[in-house]
Amino acid sequence: MAESSGVEGTGISAETADDVLDEQGAVQLVYLPESADILVGLRVRDRIKWTGLLLRGVFVALWGALWLLSSVGRGRIDVVSTVVFLFVVLLVWGYPRIQTAHVRRMVGWQGEYRATVSPAGITCRNDHSTLVQKWSFFQGYRETAGHFVLLSRDPGIMFLDVLPKRCVRDAAALDRLRTILDQHATRV
Repeated sequence: MAESSGVEGTGISAETADDVLDEQGAVQLVYLPESADILVGLRVRDRIKWTGLLLRGVFVALWGALWLLSSVGRGRIDVVSTVVFLFVVLLVWGYPRIQTAHVRRMVGWQGEYRATVSPAGITCRNDHSTLVQKWSFFQGYRETAGHFVLLSRDPGIMFLDVLPKRCVRDAAALDRLRTILDQHATRV
């Protein structure tokens, strides 16, 4: 059996992974992913990929119209249809939170994340894995009040990198991070 000195399963040599980590001017973030971080990432994705928001809005509007028509048709408000309508509203409102809880369960057990952002790309390490991503992987990023959210290039935006600003050491490192992102990814 042949031995590989690279990052397992990626086809990237150890030198390449180390180059991404050791580049001059890299910004390092160390953090435990929180539910709020994940929710911000999902909300940014929903705003970029607006079809999900549109479909949820249409779904609630149709249920609202059905409830209103049934109430007007009967001349009174039916308790069962009101409870069903409120359940639908609650489900649509809670859907991003359900997704957040699911993602949190998937990443929470992996422990502390150590992300390095450099001109070559982003490297995320934890106790169980190392993920090296070149800038060509991302369609762009969006800055929020407390996060930088990087969005994958695939049509469904199935992959997000959420970089919490609270994990950057100082204002100079935050400016360096913003500069690296502006140079290698577009704001979306």
